Amino acid sequence: MTEITGRTAIWGILADPIHQVKTPQALNALMNARGVDGILIPFHVGASDLDTLVAGLKAMRNLKGFVVTVPHKTAIVDLCDDVSEQARAIGAVNTVRREVDGRLVGEMLDGAGFVAGLRQGGIKPGGRSVFLAGAGGAANAIAFALAEAGVSRLTIANRTRSKAEDLKQRLAEHYPSVPVEIGTTDPSGYEIVVNATSLGLKEGDSLPLDVTRLTPDQIVAEIIMQPETTALLAEAKERGCRIHHGKPMLACQLELMAEFMRMHP
Repeated sequence: MTEITGRTAIWGILADPIHQVKTPQALNALMNARGVDGILIPFHVGASDLDTLVAGLKAMRNLKGFVVTVPHKTAIVDLCDDVSEQARAIGAVNTVRREVDGRLVGEMLDGAGFVAGLRQGGIKPGGRSVFLAGAGGAANAIAFALAEAGVSRLTIANRTRSKAEDLKQRLAEHYPSVPVEIGTTDPSGYEIVVNATSLGLKEGDSLPLDVTRLTPDQIVAEIIMQPETTALLAEAKERGCRIHHGKPMLACQLELMAEFMRMHP
């Protein structure tokens, strides 16, 4: 895109705070490479004004869609006109497409991005046993995507057991053929071990699982992107495990977001 004109399509990202987001740089570069006459801009909106802004966005005819991040992923579900069955079950939306008639269609792509990242790295989750640390927002999306991918069994380990129980119940409703258990911090006996918690973002964080139980035949995957090699991945590598970094999840999710919001020339 050489300049913004009256024909330029607009996309956005909703967040509070907004200064830390990296999506505008990434998706604007993607559109530029594809020759899309469009721009994605940051919208800084607080929780109390979210419904007002979304009503305005519905009326904006050159707006094609928007990305939703912290803290609005849950609240946006009820502000969309249509939400995928999986996003409703997860209870969160992170990508919204605006249809020509102004209807807002929401989807949750965190989990799909993670699974696509695994596959891009040559790791096929179908038919494999998975240990998942965490039961928060990202973990919910990843659990549903892994169930969708056909894992042989899934164990959820979370500090607050009630959150893990709630996730297990919702998974059972939508994927009754996938055995789901509540686990401890012991990841032994699983083919794929996933950290879907925020533990590892800060130096000195405790480890999300018992690394002494890891064995060289396991794959250990991370959702944290910075630092690229978290303490968990460093420990896993030391024990001979195959490791999978967090960055492919973002790269794959950006592609999925662009596709869902129809970022085409």
